[in-house]
Amino acid sequence: MSLSPPITPPSEVTAVLRDRGYAVLNRTGLCELVDTPAAALDALRPTWDSLPPDTYLRDGGRYRTRRHSCFVVEGEEVRPVPHRAHWQPVEYNALHGGLERWFEPMTPAVVAQPVWPRLLRGLAACCSALKGQRPWFIEAHQFRIDTTDGIGRPTPEGAHRDGVDFVAVLLVGRENIKGGETRVFEAAGPHGIRFTLTEPWSALLLDDERVIHESTPIQPLAGRGHRDTLVLTFRAKGFQGPPAP
Repeated sequence: MSLSPPITPPSEVTAVLRDRGYAVLNRTGLCELVDTPAAALDALRPTWDSLPPDTYLRDGGRYRTRRHSCFVVEGEEVRPVPHRAHWQPVEYNALHGGLERWFEPMTPAVVAQPVWPRLLRGLAACCSALKGQRPWFIEAHQFRIDTTDGIGRPTPEGAHRDGVDFVAVLLVGRENIKGGETRVFEAAGPHGIRFTLTEPWSALLLDDERVIHESTPIQPLAGRGHRDTLVLTFRAKGFQGPPAP
């Protein structure tokens, strides 16, 4: 049985993030928060059908396709940065940490849409409301997890933090699957919550310093299925990269 997420009204997102370390928005709430119509977000959805395979999966799986690009938001300005590798320390990703992973960049069909900078600005404003106004270094990941191998793993590294300040997980859609339950736990306490995001453009916002998170594997209901997400990470001190030699 799928458990419904605890929905937070947009007006209360800052207070709830400060109190709990996470907040969940439904589709209407996300659109209000970033001041955009749902149809503008829906126009991005077909681009998830053409993501290249993730060739770095160390568990040997073929269930993940993705694209990755980086941006800086400073006030109202949103600027892309030259394409770079995605890198995490092993302390935050025991499976793929310490590895420079070069994924194909996101296409103009996404980043050239007016909704794209509006989405980044709106979510960055939430970060600034909690931490103070500053530039935010954003890594954007388009993910599709499918059931090619019978099971797909949204978080093969298990419950984790990302080593950033904030994480936004936006559900783009799910087709013909079961599973994919979201789990959020206190990083330094006993409490946790679990629920399943099912509504397109519902969103989980996380204070990455305070909570850890994971999503459970997916299985097909019949034939083949998939789960699409957009994951945005926000970091105040620059992008993560390998330590200087």
